[in-house]
Amino acid sequence: MKFSLTLASLAISAAAANQFSGLSYNPKQLTNGDCPTVDTVKDDLKVLSKYTDQVRIYSVHDCNQGEPVLRAMENTDWKVQLGLWVNKNDTVYETDKNELLRLAGVFDFKKHVTAVIVGNEAVYRKEQTSAQIADKVHDTKAALTKIGLGSIPVTSSETWPFYDKTLVDAVDYVNVHAFPFWEGTDIDGAQDKVFKHIYDIQAIAGKKKVVVGETGWPDNGGNYDAAVPSLKNEQRYMREFICRANLEKIDYIWFSAFDEAWKPVTNASDVETHWGILKGDKTPKFNSPMYDCKGFVPNPKEDAEESASASGSRHASVSGEESDLESDEAGYDSKSGGHSSKAVSKAVSKGSSSAAGSSSTNGAWSLTSGYSTAGVLASAVALAASAFF
Repeated sequence: MKFSLTLASLAISAAAANQFSGLSYNPKQLTNGDCPTVDTVKDDLKVLSKYTDQVRIYSVHDCNQGEPVLRAMENTDWKVQLGLWVNKNDTVYETDKNELLRLAGVFDFKKHVTAVIVGNEAVYRKEQTSAQIADKVHDTKAALTKIGLGSIPVTSSETWPFYDKTLVDAVDYVNVHAFPFWEGTDIDGAQDKVFKHIYDIQAIAGKKKVVVGETGWPDNGGNYDAAVPSLKNEQRYMREFICRANLEKIDYIWFSAFDEAWKPVTNASDVETHWGILKGDKTPKFNSPMYDCKGFVPNPKEDAEESASASGSRHASVSGEESDLESDEAGYDSKSGGHSSKAVSKAVSKGSSSAAGSSSTNGAWSLTSGYSTAGVLASAVALAASAFF
């Protein structure tokens, strides 16, 4: 068994090195969060084309980003998963849905749109119930079907503890988020933890496909319990997750494409600007290949099945403590660009981060040789909890 898996890994490494099933992408301009133009999106896609041919966005109406993204993809093979933002105000959803339908009359959805995602962690944020999201999924599916686009899959994105049977039954495929980092998991246990969640969701999904809609690891910022952000840990998690996902034929969207300086840093562990595979200047964080599946052998499946009970479900137990999100006039999460900050008071109470968890580098990290330049900037960040909450 081990021999056959190794052979499969070798085959995958040739095809998948430096490639991602898809990348989470916020088209807003990286330094200041200004709204995108067709040209700025084209520039982004040119850079990202080395790594993937599919991106996910979180709203078609916020900053009117749907149009420049689809316009930039014209006459290319780029694919996009289009998001409809959902919060407490249902007008926000209706506005996004109407913009989706308008765009469907302008652009070739059958060529470029691989999915429509209704809501992003709205149940986790307690802004909607799973039944309410299920109704919106059905509503969007019916609207697309009416204009001849019923073949486009419609789903919703939720964190793993909140993807219940009501939501599973409504979607065309399950799009689940899982972040071992936000459960305070040490990097040594991250592979088993994330696949435990995947297997649990697969068990309730029945014959429906399960896609990991977001996962990743930050390279800088404050520690979150035993989870330490660093370039080394980001690349290790990337390799272990992607190589195993490839072996098990699990599609995913990696969070995220770029570091985004405009995002707030008053997060419980100060990591929101550090999830990209590329820096804010659009240069790669890692030397090529970003990951290499050669010689990779996944942990036994039984390890994943047994791992989660050891540390418990931190994500589930603190979900109600997430801070209120700042939103723009459209109700979109302008603070995090679609990815809700897992800021909780338990993490803030830990105070400053260790320098080991806050290392950044002037150069790229090499899989084989470590830091490729000698310059390493260590920072210790004291978190101002009272100001944030």
